[in-house]
Amino acid sequence: MTFLKSNLMKAAFAGVLATGALVSTVASADVACNRYGECWHVNDRLTYPAGVGITFHADNWAVRHHHGYHWRHDRNDRGYYRNGVWIAF
Repeated sequence: MTFLKSNLMKAAFAGVLATGALVSTVASADVACNRYGECWHVNDRLTYPAGVGITFHADNWAVRHHHGYHWRHDRNDRGYYRNGVWIAF
């Protein structure tokens, strides 16, 4: 019985850790915009090539700035938008 209780406690603790990691990943979303007003959500603030002109904003910035910008599909790979085309790097 003690063995089962110990394993259940370990499993519960692992679940709490996994949930915390997921919440911190979701909470870290930011918005990246290029100088032409194309914006998309990102998980990390990458270092972009010089001259690309990427600026970052907190995720709640998007709610107030939805109009007047070109919102692009969110991507999980490294890159940026230029004239509506995804440029991977």
